[in-house]
Amino acid sequence: MLTIRVVKIGGNELDRPDWVAAAARALSKNGPTVVVHGGGRAVSDWSRRLGLPVEKKDGLRVTTPEIAQVVEMVLGGPINRLIVTALREAGLDALGLSGVDGGLLTAQPLQNGTGLGAVGEIAHVRGSLLQSLLLAGLTPVVAPVAPSEADGQPLNVNADQAAAAVAAALEAEELLFISDVPGVTGAGVTQPTLAAAEIETMIEEGVATGGMAAKLRAAAQALRAGVRAVRIGNLDMLEHATAGTRLLAAPPTPAVQTA
Repeated sequence: MLTIRVVKIGGNELDRPDWVAAAARALSKNGPTVVVHGGGRAVSDWSRRLGLPVEKKDGLRVTTPEIAQVVEMVLGGPINRLIVTALREAGLDALGLSGVDGGLLTAQPLQNGTGLGAVGEIAHVRGSLLQSLLLAGLTPVVAPVAPSEADGQPLNVNADQAAAAVAAALEAEELLFISDVPGVTGAGVTQPTLAAAEIETMIEEGVATGGMAAKLRAAAQALRAGVRAVRIGNLDMLEHATAGTRLLAAPPTPAVQTA
């Protein structure tokens, strides 16, 4: 059985060719890996070019049907090709996919997604397809756009949540959320560990906001789904097992003893 790592690459760093190349080189030294990527900055840039509004709530993009088409075009097109090209130049046999390819991902409208529009959450991952690609020596690069289970229309899925769902479906050994920050900070200090039980309190108190709040919630989701380890940090995590902030699952509830 493969020991699989899922790596989510932050979207805000993808307009920096040096960072993308460094990420590709670091990934080339790892074992079987599925890469899930964002691309929010590029989506915002293209939306503005087309005269479409750019608005976010709690780190999630407000997505009209027109913006959903932009997300599908940008993430499944130039951003995915950018990462695939960098990985191939680093020596990995990378293959670009979007959620619709091979029925890889399906989604359902986000629960309690009032005002967000065509935003979804992953309902199903065809993990066997990814496992087959990994066994063939390929590195899948997944754009987190997924068709709706109900009508097949594209739904904008948060890349962190998509990565968590992919990691859960693959029973991944580790899920890494990689950007250009060293980890989750508290009082200006990067925390080596963080209990999943603390996440909602951090969000409510404004310690974690926007994209970091969405990332932490996705990390907690992955742990609940059985992913063995989750870390948040920068590229150092690909070379050092202790780099970044490790998220700790809630301890199991003790069984009630009866007389």
